[in-house]
Amino acid sequence: MKVLSMSEVDTLEKLEQAMADSSDHPVLLFKHSTRCGVSARANARVGEYLESKGTNGPDIRMVKVIEAKPVSNAVAEKLGVEHQSPQVILLKDGKPVWNASHHNIQAANIDAALAKTIA
Repeated sequence: MKVLSMSEVDTLEKLEQAMADSSDHPVLLFKHSTRCGVSARANARVGEYLESKGTNGPDIRMVKVIEAKPVSNAVAEKLGVEHQSPQVILLKDGKPVWNASHHNIQAANIDAALAKTIA
């Protein structure tokens, strides 16, 4: 698995790069609303998850749905995953293989999805 990363996807080019990178390793897109309390709690859980993984954490890219609305919309269109916020979408080979939203964004769920993707 790739070393810990949580970079922001704020352009369509960065979205394309994330999709391309998922051919080498799983990439988790985290769609975050900076104006939503539920999303703030999910963001905290994702941050704690990354911190607990240290340098063995997965490659996580954040899309701020309000600030990067065209990118957020493109995620739904290109990946065929209905928009929700907060939401995580696991990519492998440029395609979504798992997603969760709201209170289902939990470390155990992410770990289980990654284990299935890597296996």
